Amino acid sequence: MRTAYSVETVRAAERALMARLPEGALMQRAAAGLAAACAGLLGPGRVYGARIALLVGSGDNGGDTLYAGARLARRGAGVTAVLLSEDRTHAGGLAALRTAGGRVVPAAGEPGETEGPGETADAGSAETGTAETRAGGGRRAGKRAGGRGTGTAGRPVGRAALAAVRRADLVLDGIVGIGGHGGLRPAAAELVLAARESGAAIVAVDLPSGMEADTGEITGAAVRADATVTFGTYKPGLLIDPGAGHTGALRLVDIGLAPYLPDVPELEAPQHADVAALLPVPTGESDKYRRGVTGVVAGSARYPGAAVLAVAGALRGGAGAVRYVGPAGDAVIARFPETLVHGGPPAKAGRVQSWAVGPGLGDGPEARRAVKDVLASDVPVLVDADGLRLLDRKQVRRRTASTLLTPHAGEAAALLGAAREEVEASRLSSARRLAAEFGATVLLKGSTTLVAAADGPVRANPTGTGWLATAGTGDVLSGLTASLLAAGLEPRDAASAGAYLHGLAGRLAAGRTGAPVGASDVAAALVTAWRDVASAATAQPSSPARRPPPARPAPPAGRLPG
Repeated sequence: MRTAYSVETVRAAERALMARLPEGALMQRAAAGLAAACAGLLGPGRVYGARIALLVGSGDNGGDTLYAGARLARRGAGVTAVLLSEDRTHAGGLAALRTAGGRVVPAAGEPGETEGPGETADAGSAETGTAETRAGGGRRAGKRAGGRGTGTAGRPVGRAALAAVRRADLVLDGIVGIGGHGGLRPAAAELVLAARESGAAIVAVDLPSGMEADTGEITGAAVRADATVTFGTYKPGLLIDPGAGHTGALRLVDIGLAPYLPDVPELEAPQHADVAALLPVPTGESDKYRRGVTGVVAGSARYPGAAVLAVAGALRGGAGAVRYVGPAGDAVIARFPETLVHGGPPAKAGRVQSWAVGPGLGDGPEARRAVKDVLASDVPVLVDADGLRLLDRKQVRRRTASTLLTPHAGEAAALLGAAREEVEASRLSSARRLAAEFGATVLLKGSTTLVAAADGPVRANPTGTGWLATAGTGDVLSGLTASLLAAGLEPRDAASAGAYLHGLAGRLAAGRTGAPVGASDVAAALVTAWRDVASAATAQPSSPARRPPPARPAPPAGRLPG
């Protein structure tokens, strides 16, 4: 499980660790890991003679970058540091780079230079003070000098700075660190654009500059890195879009922070072995009822395919049986004859251990009654699509059994009374707010699918592909996740495992090079995705955290009142 912590938590952990280390040791650990990662990116034997440009802002991030540059220079690389804040540059790191033979140029040109569109060379972006000395002391050992550099303000980006970036094989983004807020300022943005246009590999130091560390929000110009080397722990913004889309390949450098971090992180991102440990495994004593029965209330005369797709997902989610209720029974049976079909209402359909309601349901009187009926049950309920527009917030909050809401950004915006753009830009806070307002677990679908409950860390799903953005794939996800609920998983785990398997199935269906797929292709690929994930349980060394779970007791057989 990848775990991520907030800026405030990281700073507190670093302070606790620094109190036990010699001055400057923590920054040297970070620099060593960064230099090793850069050497690996360049390739075996290719550090010597490589041209490396460092984009250096003030404080910790700039210090890490300069010390890493010094290490690479000692290995024979030609390293040039471009200083965005000359008067606030980390003095110890700068001295180390010069001693190692590195070259230093200001971002600002000499008076009268005309290179570039006249952008001013000031600090990379606004950054709050953290606690780093510029005199080569320990990482975050004193008050960080952040913000705007004054010595070069008002002058255009210089020819020497642009030339160093344009000829580089590798560019390190050390402009701002985890305390940065807002987009890149013009000089930094111009240099980053030059790096991107040059074709050089861009490595972000701790996180891409211009990205909010705690949320992944991007409100202006930002670095889009080929790789990001982060220190001590992941930061939430590295795992959540839009920030996650700017990180490139992500590498964590261990600087000894783990013992000083709390047990409960801000964010989690499951991996194969984590999901494998959640998947239900039948035993010789299992039968279809012990494995769980999931009910699907979906589809309409206008959208019968939604019912078929939701059932397709449910049949591949680990439950022992799927009970369909609605007007699309003929279409469902024609495609999946193993389905138990009932014309309705849901209250009279028979026993289930979970319900999925909403896909393709429409908004007529029957649909409204079906949603109300299902929410009155005493078993876990997943609400999606049309069901989200029809649900009664007060009824959801009164439920004694769990509720899982699965909106996309537009549906979430409607539930929150906000603009879709606001939800997409602030995915983490939107998911948390929905969970709090409805007293439910929320699976917020999108480029980074998030799972939020009333308490505990939010989970970010790392699988998926843009090819999943096609009609009906959300219906498959609803059925799959409801089936995992019926098999006995808690809502947070069911949503996490469902999103993970669904995203992996999308990748498998699209293939290695990517190709258009339909929702039916995704549903069919779920079996392969399940096998792929389950194999992680046997591939990993046996441990309680990775061992497949024992057979679960039979979930309670709930009936709807009626």
